[in-house]
Amino acid sequence: MNAPRPSRLAAAVALLVLSQMAQSQSQLQRVEVTGTAIKRIEGETALPVQVITRDEIDKAGVTTAAEIIARLSAGANNLTDGGSVAFGGFRDQMGLNAANLRGLGVSSTLVLLNGRRMANFASPGDAAGVDLNSIPAAAIQRVEVLLDGASSLYGSDAIGGVINFITRKDFAGVDVNVLAGKTSEGGGGKRSATLAGGIGDYGRDGFNIIGVLDVQHTSSLNASQRKFIKELDIPGRLPDLLSSAGFPGNILLDQNLPGSEQRDLLIAEGFKANGKDVISKYTINPAAATGCNAPATLYLPAGIGGVDGCTFDYMRDIELYPKSNKSSLFGRGSFNLGGGHQLFVEASLARARTYYTGTPNRVDAEMDVSLVPALKGTGIAAFPANDERRIIVVRTRLQEAGLRTSELVSSTNRVVVGTNGQLAGWDYEWALNHSTSKVSDRDHQGYLDEKKIMDGFAAGTLNAFGPSGAAGLKLYEEAQIRGEVRRATGTMDSLDFRMSRGLAQLPGGELALALGGELRREKQNYRQSDALKNDEILGESSQGPDTDFSRSRRVGATFAEISAPVTKQLELQAALRYERYQVSGGAASPKLGLKYVPSPELLLRASVGKGFRAPSLTDLYRPLKQGKSATVTDPLCLADDPDNTVTDCADLWTTLHYSNPKLKPEKSNQFSAGVVFEPSRGVTLNADYWYIQKSNLISTLGVDVILSNPTKYGALVHRYYDTTNLPADCVEDYDPDDYGICAIDLVKENRGKQRISGLDLGVSLSGLKTGFGEFGLKLNGTLTLKSQQQTGDGDPFISNLGRFVNDGVVQRWRHTVSVDWAHGPFSATVSNNFLSGYDDHHIIGKPDRKVGAYSLWNLSAGWEATKSLTVRAGVQNLFDKAPPFSQQAWFFLSGYDPSYTDPRGRYGYVSAKYTFR
Repeated sequence: MNAPRPSRLAAAVALLVLSQMAQSQSQLQRVEVTGTAIKRIEGETALPVQVITRDEIDKAGVTTAAEIIARLSAGANNLTDGGSVAFGGFRDQMGLNAANLRGLGVSSTLVLLNGRRMANFASPGDAAGVDLNSIPAAAIQRVEVLLDGASSLYGSDAIGGVINFITRKDFAGVDVNVLAGKTSEGGGGKRSATLAGGIGDYGRDGFNIIGVLDVQHTSSLNASQRKFIKELDIPGRLPDLLSSAGFPGNILLDQNLPGSEQRDLLIAEGFKANGKDVISKYTINPAAATGCNAPATLYLPAGIGGVDGCTFDYMRDIELYPKSNKSSLFGRGSFNLGGGHQLFVEASLARARTYYTGTPNRVDAEMDVSLVPALKGTGIAAFPANDERRIIVVRTRLQEAGLRTSELVSSTNRVVVGTNGQLAGWDYEWALNHSTSKVSDRDHQGYLDEKKIMDGFAAGTLNAFGPSGAAGLKLYEEAQIRGEVRRATGTMDSLDFRMSRGLAQLPGGELALALGGELRREKQNYRQSDALKNDEILGESSQGPDTDFSRSRRVGATFAEISAPVTKQLELQAALRYERYQVSGGAASPKLGLKYVPSPELLLRASVGKGFRAPSLTDLYRPLKQGKSATVTDPLCLADDPDNTVTDCADLWTTLHYSNPKLKPEKSNQFSAGVVFEPSRGVTLNADYWYIQKSNLISTLGVDVILSNPTKYGALVHRYYDTTNLPADCVEDYDPDDYGICAIDLVKENRGKQRISGLDLGVSLSGLKTGFGEFGLKLNGTLTLKSQQQTGDGDPFISNLGRFVNDGVVQRWRHTVSVDWAHGPFSATVSNNFLSGYDDHHIIGKPDRKVGAYSLWNLSAGWEATKSLTVRAGVQNLFDKAPPFSQQAWFFLSGYDPSYTDPRGRYGYVSAKYTFR
């Protein structure tokens, strides 16, 4: 039996075809393979690789890079459009779709296009990575995923692995592809069209030029369109995670006063907000006696509005998935320069316009008691004019101002120019790479001039309890702030080179050497509008007048790799990269690999290495940012008064985010060992164990971690009673008897370690011929054995394996499996995506619970009508599986986890492809 062919091993894949030089077509082409810079005819390496082919992408009916990556079993906590919506008004890096291998973080996953970098998403935030919207998905020929750290070859941010999107090359003709899809319940539909063309045959004409244009439109999806939202019974099960800003507005007694005089006076008068009991809380609403204002504003005694107030159910009518328009243009040209040299040029342009629609704005408005109908006859109204005790704070929802609507425009362009060929016995390649990312955040509706709104309530022009009238509506329109509020630009310029050659003949083949290096400059600019700097926009979180920043740094790297086929069965590989970041310093990243083929049916492989990840420019230099936490319970509030409930003590706390110019790089140690077994032709089994440990973690403590350990982290929590620890904005609210929280510091630090390990399992069956057609099966699964992290040096490890902690969960088992069938011009595929269940987010004061497994079945069928025309139809989520219930309090969307679930439900599509040759 011959040795297993590369096409039959899951580990055997080609990365970049570099030998399109004028050679005899009968000569085997040498290729560069994932995880090595040495070109070779054989594709097997010591590192595990998964490949997603164009055929698999078409069969799945996916049209974006983010949808492709969502199907990787090795991914966890990817950033998606749905998750982006889920962050609600926090606005930090909205619009970013990003990959997260192993759950180690977006910043530890390196995304490449044709083996080279792209500029990271420009908006500052915790995730430093490539926006998958910038990948020209329609031009992709295949995706290769290196499931092992590759810092020694690709760079410091490849600790979790490398995802390489590889485009078409040497294509001639014209392809037209259209797709239309819709959901069974409405909303979340999609339309796309692709035009691809190429001219020239490189081998015959000495050149080839291709271009691919792709446009896509996705419609929005509202919670009111999904029955599963109603079936989750969020008001009944999670009333504390809803909102206390409804309409009519809630009255916040004594909000701006040091004591409780307003509330005490009303209690003494026997005031009953709910029509049953004398008030006991500081939040009251006279509409509670008549059920508030259903169906949006409800009377929920256990809700965030309390027994004397009203609770707003924003989950009944909120956007679950945004409307978007995405377009991309990709072009590539290759030209024979003669003498074995080739010039290549790549250009890509991509733009994603995403429209986010949220609930109407909210405000804590101050007004004289005479403007509050329910209180103007109480003792509060007897206080003298200009007495501060007459001022009532009302928290209300500004329904008459319209829904908050914004547009996020993310655009990316990239140009690569280089040559490759052979020179003095060396295979070489060099290239210049210029890439930019621009992000513009624009408000369209519902974001208001805060002073005008506050003055309107104080004057009685705006009504917090009923219609405002013509004058009020006119004021709302005059107060609208429209236009760009944030702009960010990221730029990356690089020069890279690599060369390889054989040095000597060993018993197993050539002893080969590769050398290379890279010079790179990264730059990030960020600015806010003047209105936002001055904190004039209601509904937006200002970062202050000194927010604008512009930073850049230089990065230099060199690497060397050697491959030694000691025998025909044993090959050793070694690589070393030294990379230095301006300010953050440098480090060496070594890698050792082994490949052993004891028999034609069996391949054994192993690798060990080190890596490091430098802090991002945002980590180092971003100015102070104010934001909001998820809804988290304050345990000191619960302990302060035994009558306090979780609802009384839970809130979206103000957070102050600090960067840190003294951050050090993260470091990693990695190990993998695996086996590939091919018992017969067309049958391949593989299993790979992997282990990754990171130290000097660049992290920010979660608010739930901080509040759960007041002894250790109490200094990060600013409470109103503590004058020694109050930020300037909190000093005016100082109250020696108030243990409430004004703000919580979230500071970037190097703290502790993270370690994660698991098994990647794969099964591939192909060419199974029967009387009913030819069958194939492909399974990729990841069993995570350990995933844990310290909150600080010396702290105990906390596991998020099968358990939602802070911002997400790593499921213990994830898999994708597909069964293919083909018979003549017909084909069909049945596939399943599965994620195991886990322990739900632990919420203080609530019982622990389990979140159910999530399993989606998909079906597609194709018909090759002619040699030129192929028609395909399919259904994703065939059985209309709804997201399982979760009490997670991290995401703004409540009742389920939007980071991995698909709220669209059953989605059907049809597509057609016509080829002109």
